[in-house]
Amino acid sequence: MATEIPKSVGLQEPSLPEVHASVRISKSPVYWRRLLGFLGPGFLISVGYMDPGNWATDIAGGSRFGYTLLFVIMLSNLMAILLQSLALKLGIATERDLAQLCHENYGRKASFVLWVGAEIAIAACDLAEVIGSAIALQLLFHIPLIVGVLITGLDVLLILLLQKWGFRYIEALVIALIGTILGMFGVQMFLSRPDYWPLLHSLFVPSFAIVTNPAMLYIAIGILGATVMPHNLYLHSSIVQSRRYKRTPEGKREAIHMAGVDSALALTVALFVNAAILIVAAAVFHRSGHFEVAAIEDAYKLLSPLVGAGFASTLFAVALLASGQNSSITGTLAGQIVMEGFIHLKVSPWLRRLITRSLAIIPTIIVVAINGERGTEKLLILSQVILSMQLSFAVVPLVMFTGDRRKMGEFVNATWLKVLAWSTAVVIAGLNAWLLVQTVKG
Repeated sequence: MATEIPKSVGLQEPSLPEVHASVRISKSPVYWRRLLGFLGPGFLISVGYMDPGNWATDIAGGSRFGYTLLFVIMLSNLMAILLQSLALKLGIATERDLAQLCHENYGRKASFVLWVGAEIAIAACDLAEVIGSAIALQLLFHIPLIVGVLITGLDVLLILLLQKWGFRYIEALVIALIGTILGMFGVQMFLSRPDYWPLLHSLFVPSFAIVTNPAMLYIAIGILGATVMPHNLYLHSSIVQSRRYKRTPEGKREAIHMAGVDSALALTVALFVNAAILIVAAAVFHRSGHFEVAAIEDAYKLLSPLVGAGFASTLFAVALLASGQNSSITGTLAGQIVMEGFIHLKVSPWLRRLITRSLAIIPTIIVVAINGERGTEKLLILSQVILSMQLSFAVVPLVMFTGDRRKMGEFVNATWLKVLAWSTAVVIAGLNAWLLVQTVKG
């Protein structure tokens, strides 16, 4: 008979206590009915893999280098599936999130440093969402960019309302917006008529130029930073605990399996969206000789004339708005998790959202005021490189904890998985170090 597994740290408060074990799971013997109860957290995570920051790096990569960087998108997505599977397993097996475990194992000083890094990553991500949403509002409704930036601060009201109704409402909205983005880019892919053989070759066969060309490497690491996001690892390890599965070995084993399926499905959708953005940019801009299209506004203006369909640009802007709004939801939740987990500081959700959004709005307004709208393009790509630089500070603890039998018990990583996980961590750290050297060299 199954016995209850004690919590790893006694009676301490669980991660996101307001939603912990709040979502019921079907007890039906039918597999897909039980799976439906677990679908949701993976899609919240996948939002970070198709946010406006991805758009900037994918458009820049596609217009300048054609299909070449598709392999980077594929590699980044495979890394994401691996790392997110470790994050969800950590949360379910230990009943703690990654930030809580860092605090409990590394002490207050190290936790404070890690918290600052996580907050920088969240602010960088929020920066991309603010810019993306403001650009979308400008393109669709001709709202000045600075006004659009200020309007994006109002999304806190929607988030607070959804949290009050229940976690499932947040997940439902996110999935609906993902469906919108997917549909928009499905049409864009059809209209752009890409060259399928070079596309498939670039997707599965890497080019050596990716690591020898500094400009290409800069965008490649931006894609990596935009795809594998550090705060998503903290977020995933927490929200998988929102399901009311049995806290027994058998219950946790099924929860890890179901959450893994949810995560893999959602990240496959994210892979399609990311690849579609780069493919459209390559097929439309690179093929027509527009090699320097990196700004989202330029992409919007050129799409309809080059594709030959008047509604192509509108579809593009609608998908961008959906992407920006979607990402703001997960940024708020991640901010709450790292603040409570690392430094045990609890603040009201509206105040937490206000702080995070202010950190993104202020630099955006400054850049727009000094450099005009053209400055947002470089700011978007820079935000993704910052995310990539912060990634190792989340990945290394994650790999260490999931490989520790004292914490994971029977759910500890197998030897082959430890090798794969550490190899991924080394690749990420190595790419970031290479970029830092190139940046110093100028």
